[in-house]
Amino acid sequence: MKFKSTSNYIATDELILAVNSSITIERPLLIKGEPGTGKTQLAEELAKHLDTEIISWHVKSSSKAQHGLYEYDTVSRLRDSQFGEEKVKDISNYIKKGPLWRAFEAKKKVVLLIDEIDKADLEFPNDLLLELDKMEFYVYELQKKIQSQNRPIVIITSNNEKELPDAFLRRCFFHYIKFPDENTLKKIIEVHFPKIKSKMVNSALQKFFDVRNTPGLKKKPSTSELIDWLQLLLSDDIDPSSLNDEKNALPSLYGALLKNEQDVEMFEKLMFISRGQK
Repeated sequence: MKFKSTSNYIATDELILAVNSSITIERPLLIKGEPGTGKTQLAEELAKHLDTEIISWHVKSSSKAQHGLYEYDTVSRLRDSQFGEEKVKDISNYIKKGPLWRAFEAKKKVVLLIDEIDKADLEFPNDLLLELDKMEFYVYELQKKIQSQNRPIVIITSNNEKELPDAFLRRCFFHYIKFPDENTLKKIIEVHFPKIKSKMVNSALQKFFDVRNTPGLKKKPSTSELIDWLQLLLSDDIDPSSLNDEKNALPSLYGALLKNEQDVEMFEKLMFISRGQK
């Protein structure tokens, strides 16, 4: 079944092509893009569309490739042996299966999400090359090879915070999610707020893009932050015509869009300058 936009997720034609191409050639799909552009949600919606399970591995700065395969709890086994526990005789009681292991042994094809791979160190992607290539690995403690029964659909996301090794990139199908244009954002807004009035959408998007395109902005607001902002505007019954008041550079309920004090101070200065010129 080919992937396409769903009632909860608006995908561009280029993204749809990338997803379906990676599935066809059975290569991991590496999705890059700034935070809040729907990379993680893509994997979730793909799993729903295919009516299958999603197994997620949310990578941290301390994550190692081994964590994705399995972890051997030597401390617990040593403690249990001191207390004469019967289960110490079976080492498998101390093996914790990682997300790759669970995906490999699944009875049907699942979606495996490796989320924010660029959070880990540079060697992390390289340490997964064999496992992603052959869809197998060896558990030395059990003297057992784990092989994929149904090759999972692998979605790997990156916030583009650091470069990934060439050897890893060669094994992936790549797609960069550009920030949505105005028409795409309108479709996304319609999904979240079906009854929203066009005047509010147009006024909010005008202000939103004004904020995003402000020179010197340290952190540009994302799609998810736009949705949060709109929810606040609607719940507080803000007048759409007030959003683009030239005397007020600082957007209403700005805490949903501006997430650090430097950006807030910059807009306050712009507002002060604007009022001084009137």
